[in-house]
Amino acid sequence: MIQPRLIVYSSLFPSAAAPTAGTFIRERMFRVGKRIPIVVVAPQAWSPFDALIRFFRPDFRPSAVGHEKMDGIDVYRPRWLSLPGIGKRFDGWLMALCTEACVRRVHRRFGATAIDAHFLYPDGWAATRIAQRLALPVTITIRGSKDEWLIGTSREKGLRQAMARATKLFSVSRALADNVAHALGVAPAKVSVIGNGVDADRFTPVDRTEARRRLGLAADAPVLIGVGNLVPSKGFQRVIALLPRLRERHPGLVYLIVGGGATQGDLRATLEAQARACGVADAVRFCGRQLPDELRWFYGAADVFVLATEFEGWANVFLEAMACGLPVVSTRVGGNAEVVMEPDTGELVDWWDEDAFAEAIERALTRRWDRAAILAYARSQAWDERVERLVAEFRRLTAPGEPAMLVATRS
Repeated sequence: MIQPRLIVYSSLFPSAAAPTAGTFIRERMFRVGKRIPIVVVAPQAWSPFDALIRFFRPDFRPSAVGHEKMDGIDVYRPRWLSLPGIGKRFDGWLMALCTEACVRRVHRRFGATAIDAHFLYPDGWAATRIAQRLALPVTITIRGSKDEWLIGTSREKGLRQAMARATKLFSVSRALADNVAHALGVAPAKVSVIGNGVDADRFTPVDRTEARRRLGLAADAPVLIGVGNLVPSKGFQRVIALLPRLRERHPGLVYLIVGGGATQGDLRATLEAQARACGVADAVRFCGRQLPDELRWFYGAADVFVLATEFEGWANVFLEAMACGLPVVSTRVGGNAEVVMEPDTGELVDWWDEDAFAEAIERALTRRWDRAAILAYARSQAWDERVERLVAEFRRLTAPGEPAMLVATRS
């Protein structure tokens, strides 16, 4: 059998300039990389207006080095022209045009047998365009709300073209496969649902007293935590609105918000103003982005993980929190019910029922949770089985005589 050799193609990928960007992609594919050779091409968005935008948003499009080795794996970051506003409709074409030369060079040196892209548009669209020109099969992983949001927009055509051209599609949740791939007419046989796992060695319970000492939290304070980008869809504003009523029952309540801005925006100033207006500024702590090895201390200091999210493909933070012993309160959207599957691990509330969500947080704060059961569930969601399935899929792409060897027809 021919050994698969993958070019992993994703514009969302960690770097020294943005160490927490796309960590879930690196975790997944670097584990695959322990079984089969991979090289990463991580296109960097750029435009002549970026320097001006950074006057107002200093963290906008941080620039990373063009090439580095991460854990022994080559990571290339070719720049591509991404125009703001209405220019976003050209992202697929521009990403393909600007990065094809880099992919070709990597392919010549590395001898790739397939391209593995992440997110449908623009990454998947560009990857399938390049793969056609190199006569390589290509897989795309449908990853979350970024793909689902584009349905009904001018870029839906790009989603459809990317899925039609792809040799194989992966989805991180069944809900995402249904809401995106099958909703847009893709045959079920073309899509495999393979969720993300959790690193139970990295995310593990820590001493609660020490965690609270590190963060300056009272030993007896009720503590909620939410982790994610500070964008409207994650719902930090919805949780802040509930804090006044929750503090009536829990006067010392603290809400830890861990995360920062993203390309969709940065709500921190808005959230700070909301907390002041609600009279709970002293209860809300903005902790910024945290590296995974530090993040467990934030989980370890909390009592309940809370995320009032509007869209979700597969929330890695749920499993991270559970692996640290926390129950989860969130919304019944996207793939959340595929992660919070057991009543012993948390509670999901229909979107959007403010009173029911507040009541669920209240129950979570007063319930005596079986932390051992939460930990056992999280550990059952480790990476091994997922990686085994991914490797098997990539091997099928290179199996002699397999139909998957054929690159999808042009569309």
